[in-house]
Amino acid sequence: MIYTDFPSNPKGSHLLSLVRKLTKPTLFTNIPVTCEERDLPGNLFNQLMKDDPSTVSGAETLMLGEMLTLPQNFGNIFLGETFSSYISVHNDSNQIVKDILVKADLQTSSQRLNLSASSAAVAELKPDCCIDDVIHHEVKEIGTHILVCAVSYTTQTGEKMYFRKFFKFQVLKPLDVKTKFYNAEVSVSCLYLSLSGCVLFVCLGLFTLH
Repeated sequence: MIYTDFPSNPKGSHLLSLVRKLTKPTLFTNIPVTCEERDLPGNLFNQLMKDDPSTVSGAETLMLGEMLTLPQNFGNIFLGETFSSYISVHNDSNQIVKDILVKADLQTSSQRLNLSASSAAVAELKPDCCIDDVIHHEVKEIGTHILVCAVSYTTQTGEKMYFRKFFKFQVLKPLDVKTKFYNAEVSVSCLYLSLSGCVLFVCLGLFTLH
């Protein structure tokens, strides 16, 4: 979940833009649409799939192609993993922006951690230039986490601007074990195991020796 706060500019128009992304790419999924040559479209759909750069040559009807895509969210993050994120601040205007300060904090249910590599402000940022930073943090708490990215800068007219972006994600348990016992019959007991969404049923036979 992503939402933005513009404390110094209610209209939401800024000279700088902030992008957050550092996720594992996945194979691009293509949905093949085909038909027989005797159908009304003829060979049109087949030719379009052959011309599509995302399909595999000679196997155009396969859903998985040769291209990679970047997901738009963090995905699943589990306790003990190292959370990594790429933060980029880009100057979208034709003006030189000065005194740019980028700050990244990670808010958990119990604390707020500063993940910024440097606390010093950048003297100036020319048009079409950007400031890049990669942050890392070993996740040690489960529950809701919020990555807070704050950017402050000064325009050519001396106006001080400030905005923030919030990236909300959940940290899950890597392994969650739940057990229940069911006595189906006198001589048989069933054990119910749930391991992070995977359910196993184990039947235990109890025998009495006479």
